[in-house]
Amino acid sequence: MILSDTRILEEMEKGTIKIVPYNREDLGSNSYDVHLGKDLARYVDRELDAKKHNTIEHFEIPEEGYVLQPHEFYLGVTLEYTETHAHVPFLEGKSSTGRLGIDIHATAGKGDVGFCGNWTLEISVKQPVRVYKGMPIGQLIYFPVDGEIEVKYNQKKNAKYSGQINKPVESMMWKNKF
Repeated sequence: MILSDTRILEEMEKGTIKIVPYNREDLGSNSYDVHLGKDLARYVDRELDAKKHNTIEHFEIPEEGYVLQPHEFYLGVTLEYTETHAHVPFLEGKSSTGRLGIDIHATAGKGDVGFCGNWTLEISVKQPVRVYKGMPIGQLIYFPVDGEIEVKYNQKKNAKYSGQINKPVESMMWKNKF
């Protein structure tokens, strides 16, 4: 089951869901619209290595927007900082975003109970498309959890993405043992 607008508001009142900034107009019947933050990033190296810390370069989207190019991979960030303490958050693209040929996540659409931070977006496009800071980019939906959570994400000692800042964060795969 997915939380309805009424349930999302109830959970926000209880403090189990936090969205900052929050705008009532962005609350749908069973989702909350999130927006593209002002920062994008690209990896410095063209070839990435899963065992290495691959660095990124950040840049700000200018007022006139920024044209994303096919065959390029971008990291973006949500304008909204979120906390989810009792539900599983899913980030999905908006249909209007998809109809422009913009994919906002390659694989990581599901968050963990206890995730606190701005969401890093894994952005690719089918053809050149101009994007703007503050444009609607995706929507969060919330699923209830069945059973007690032993350790929430923000309480894990090895949580690689807990407390993400309002800038895109690169892959931390290199911190895994393999």
